[in-house]
Amino acid sequence: MGIPTEMVGSIPRSAELLAAAAAAQSGDLDHAAFQALQDQAVQDTIATLEAIGSPVVTDGEQSKPSFVTYPIAGASALSDGGVVIPFADGHQRQLPRLTAGPFRYQAHAEQYLRTAQRYATVPVKQAVIAPSALSLLYPADGIPGYPREKFLDDLIAEAERDIRGCLDAGAHVVQLDFTEGRLSLKLDPSGQVLRDFVHLNNQVLARFTDADRARIGVHACPGADHDSTHSLDVDYADLLPTLFQLTVGNFYVQLASEPDPDRVLRVIADHLPPRARVFVGVTDPIDPQVETAEQVRDRVLQAAGHIPLDQLGTCDDCGFAPFADDQSTSREIAFAKIRARLDGTAQAAEHLGC
Repeated sequence: MGIPTEMVGSIPRSAELLAAAAAAQSGDLDHAAFQALQDQAVQDTIATLEAIGSPVVTDGEQSKPSFVTYPIAGASALSDGGVVIPFADGHQRQLPRLTAGPFRYQAHAEQYLRTAQRYATVPVKQAVIAPSALSLLYPADGIPGYPREKFLDDLIAEAERDIRGCLDAGAHVVQLDFTEGRLSLKLDPSGQVLRDFVHLNNQVLARFTDADRARIGVHACPGADHDSTHSLDVDYADLLPTLFQLTVGNFYVQLASEPDPDRVLRVIADHLPPRARVFVGVTDPIDPQVETAEQVRDRVLQAAGHIPLDQLGTCDDCGFAPFADDQSTSREIAFAKIRARLDGTAQAAEHLGC
């Protein structure tokens, strides 16, 4: 049977692809030529993942501007001045601000999935942004003629379409990226924002059957951008009990970079729903040191001491380049870490006899 293992999503873009993106942005490269280069990057990424033995692949998010902004890229009803996401090293990311309704996605994740499926010979996983993250686009002072309640109705419908399109297209699993969960506790230590996020996401998930939700997962981490995080200092014990109230079949949680993984594993074991699987992070994408297979094996065995084997899987802590312009990690290091995850997970499964 083995122990299931999956990547979270993104792989660093090559220097050539980033240069092409800049040329396309400036008008020096036409859309068709840029799209052809993106498709080639997807094909190369999937070929490499399959060559190192990955049983499930993604497109590496080679065509996404970022894991969070792909649905709104090119939208006209946006302005600067949205929510600021501060990282521990001092740099920031800032979301745009919605200025008018109705809210509509400009692109859906199904298009990325179908491109990847053209090149993959193994199951393809598709990451989508959680609706809770996009709820942050709505300004605190409101939008005349477009109340927040109507915005949320539109957002829920669009998020449902994003997920359903991927399920209907045959995604192995659809993963909701929910990095704002841990960040919310930094912005609001009372936990009310986190509870509101979970409630909103569950409203979307309620539109799916139990069989659908078994193929839906959620990823939580403290962020990963330019070798820094936005909320690693937030106690995981404050997040996980509420996180596990999300009605999904799979959870992907960062663990390799936690200072006390046994403590986190105890919290997971206490709150993991009985029919859900938790994929624990066994490689740290923002650490330039590549883990050995033996290190990964030992991390898996440590997790197996707390979590039933039929509910355990492994993953990387986060994507390797969730924002397209992040060049802090090379493609070579990303693939080496993935290989270590695959080899170490296989060693642990053999040790455990599964």
